[in-house]
Amino acid sequence: MDPTGVAAAADGTGTGTSQPCAWGDFFVTYTLPPSQRYEEWMRERADELKGKVRQMFVGGTTMSTADMLRLVDTLERLGIDKHFQEEIGVALSRIHTSGEEQDSSNDLHVVALKFCLLRQHGFWVSTDVFDKFRDDTGNFSKDLATDPMGLLSLYNAAHMAVPGEAALDEIAAFARRHLELAKPKLRSPMAEQVSRALEIPRPRFMRRLEAMHYVTEYEQEEAHNTAILELAKLEFNILRSLHLKELKEISLWWSDLYNDVKLTYARNRIVETYLYTCGVFHEEENSRARLMLAKGFALLSLLDDTYDTHATFKECQILTEAIQRWDESCAPILPEYLRMFYVKMLSNLSEFEDNLEPWEKYPLFKLQSKKYLKEAEWFSKNYTPSFKEHVDVSVISTGVPMLFLVALMGAGKLATKEAFDWALHIPDMVRGCAETGRFLNDISSYFKPRSSKMDAASSFECYMKEHSMTPSDAVAAFASMVEHAWRRINQGCMELDRGILPAAQLAVNMTRMNEVLYLHGRDAYTSSDFLRETAASLFLKDFPI
Repeated sequence: MDPTGVAAAADGTGTGTSQPCAWGDFFVTYTLPPSQRYEEWMRERADELKGKVRQMFVGGTTMSTADMLRLVDTLERLGIDKHFQEEIGVALSRIHTSGEEQDSSNDLHVVALKFCLLRQHGFWVSTDVFDKFRDDTGNFSKDLATDPMGLLSLYNAAHMAVPGEAALDEIAAFARRHLELAKPKLRSPMAEQVSRALEIPRPRFMRRLEAMHYVTEYEQEEAHNTAILELAKLEFNILRSLHLKELKEISLWWSDLYNDVKLTYARNRIVETYLYTCGVFHEEENSRARLMLAKGFALLSLLDDTYDTHATFKECQILTEAIQRWDESCAPILPEYLRMFYVKMLSNLSEFEDNLEPWEKYPLFKLQSKKYLKEAEWFSKNYTPSFKEHVDVSVISTGVPMLFLVALMGAGKLATKEAFDWALHIPDMVRGCAETGRFLNDISSYFKPRSSKMDAASSFECYMKEHSMTPSDAVAAFASMVEHAWRRINQGCMELDRGILPAAQLAVNMTRMNEVLYLHGRDAYTSSDFLRETAASLFLKDFPI
């Protein structure tokens, strides 16, 4: 993603405008309302309920495969699976290695759910498991059209495809066609779940948002488990309280920074920035990681807007030189309006490093600034690069590789030396994440009014020119490239060393946030009104216990 949601190069105009912050100082001054239940009681009650849910796994050897799959799926969708990671791992491993019962199942929902869950957890499953649902002509049975739950699970499962799996293209198209036909006749909560998946399939949807929706939907299911439901509500409320405290802290930090650096052309998007970090990791133990990532994202946004909407090419060169030298003594060589920003950038990033291991320290902004400068150079020379040349630069200038490293720096036990060694080389999963953001962003940028007539060519425009395409044809081509990037990410999850997989999941979560930010071709970071209702629901909605 261009996490900061901008086009690709400096316009050199010395001007720049930004939509005002949609939230003002709301979260700076916000005070949590008195809770009906004290947090201490909620935590004690949650611990009791975790014990009850854990007991469900104790009888896992006698529980049917279908019931175990449903249990795991429910816990994950409600966002409480982190408390049962060991139990879930053992259960899915057992299902994967001794899958006779589920392979003989004729329940489409169960077969598709197994396929999806196992692939998401890094286990390979063949698409042959779906052959039993075809008739003698090789087409899917017409009877499946009357099974909306099975079709929904099939549709979600098809989005765990890897490159070259044409069979899953057919499956996705079949499931989507019948879900769209069935949607007007569906009742709640299935109607909402189908609508949500048709916008963004569940394996690609922000997990915290899915949990928020599914808590309400799960309660409507006749067969819901009361202990699981209560635990989900308690966990959501406990986390919501923590997220609000963090949001206030990061809002105060940003207010001071934004007022000090006085870069009024830069976007003021700290609430949207923090929302993004909750999509990468929402769990309680990742508080430090969220704050680090939010600060890294916010600083990157200021830098990006400086290169992209305000600085002249000469100023871009000077700023890049100062960042390469990374020393406060370089501040005087900068234009006066950038000096405070430079000093603040250095001081904040040095704070990141204070508690890091030696292998976690990396000159984060140096490579980033070089890519920004290259884009500014293209503009200054009126040069249109080839699509490949553009992408080789602009997937880095999205900020994704850098932000992935920042996320790892704060991720505690996930941040092993092996994970960092893997991440430093910009592995294909991280590149795929960056590509989805770059391509979705550049489509959005092409179809929205431009703030400057001197914007440099985007990857989308380079592709259209190189292939003599119409905008609609280029959109279809970019959609295919986004899909291919997702499939490479899926493949990475199934090929990686299992010790690195938890860290790699951060890249999956970052890619999910690309889908949320650029849904329907919008740019919800730059045009922040798109995310206002989402943020209000996530941070201000409480579930009654």
